[in-house]
Amino acid sequence: MYRTNRRVRAAAAAGMLVALVIALSGCALFDGGAQAKPVARHTTAKPKPTHSAPPSTTPSATPTPTTPPGPPPTLAPVPSGTTVAEASVASPKGSIHFHYRIVSNGDNTYSIQYTGFTSSVPVPISVTLIDVPPQVGDGLTWHGVADHALGGPTGDAAAASTVQLGYIGNPSYLGTLVTYSSVASPDGVPVELGPDKVLAVNTVRWSIPERATNVHPVDGGARAGAAGSVSKTTPSGAPARYVVAAGDTFDGVAQRFGISSQDLLWLNPSGRAYDGGLNLLENQSLNLDPQAL
Repeated sequence: MYRTNRRVRAAAAAGMLVALVIALSGCALFDGGAQAKPVARHTTAKPKPTHSAPPSTTPSATPTPTTPPGPPPTLAPVPSGTTVAEASVASPKGSIHFHYRIVSNGDNTYSIQYTGFTSSVPVPISVTLIDVPPQVGDGLTWHGVADHALGGPTGDAAAASTVQLGYIGNPSYLGTLVTYSSVASPDGVPVELGPDKVLAVNTVRWSIPERATNVHPVDGGARAGAAGSVSKTTPSGAPARYVVAAGDTFDGVAQRFGISSQDLLWLNPSGRAYDGGLNLLENQSLNLDPQAL
């Protein structure tokens, strides 16, 4: 009995297995076969776009000013014919006399007119304008600006003569008129009248009127790139000279004084305070006064 039941259960299980296989085979027949599950592939994720860093605001080195230029700087000339200096000269021994008058040509250049020249000195006499006054009796080592021969010994006043100063900017730095011997050789001439011996030294009293300009520096205070000091001011209190400090930049100094870099370059045409790349030179002085031009 026990063995009979075991055979029955085994047959039933085998039947169920056969039925399951047939059922699955039927599904395959009617469903076109089981769909294979996709195989996951390894992919590299695309990077998310990032905001690029803002461009640097630090100005790069350049041989030209980089601050935006405004209107071109201007300085009106002294009207033509305006007398800017005038005086009569007499040598210490009274042997030389003449009158000079310096007038504007109306284009930022000037002329010197000499009149009434007389001399009892037995050598030719010349005059020149220089910045550092010598002493009478010195030997002139530099013939200055507008060097001009007045003439030799005279009985009557010589004819008037004129010499051009040319374009030298504001001529008021030439504070001395020197009268000297222009004899070519010392042979047969007293030592005190030898070549280039100074015979008279006279201070030039300049009176140059203020000229109209569109450049008006105002000190906005020390800052990075412009930490130097104002060493001189105009009679009205405006900055006139600036001493360069370590780390100063051309643009920085211009911005401190509320002007463009082109204005600062115009104010300093000599280039003494900067190199060819407009790099400022420490302890050098920059001009800020248009009237000094």
